[in-house]
Amino acid sequence: MQIKILGQGCSKCAELYKEVVKADQELHSGAEIVKVETMKDIVSYGVMRTPALVIDGEVKVVGKVPTIEEIKGLIKAATK
Repeated sequence: MQIKILGQGCSKCAELYKEVVKADQELHSGAEIVKVETMKDIVSYGVMRTPALVIDGEVKVVGKVPTIEEIKGLIKAATK
């Protein structure tokens, strides 16, 4: 599984990255977590507001930082 955090380094982007890492560790999912920071790459996902969360190529969250429980739910759903 690959999880991407889309954002150019704002505080909310950093917070989302931290929460995703924490959720991944708690679930022991072993996901590859990648930061995507170039605007060209961010826009290629159709995302115009950051932060955004992409799991296995599918945009799941845009423009907000979900709770850790929401992140865990998204990770679990992607592993089914």
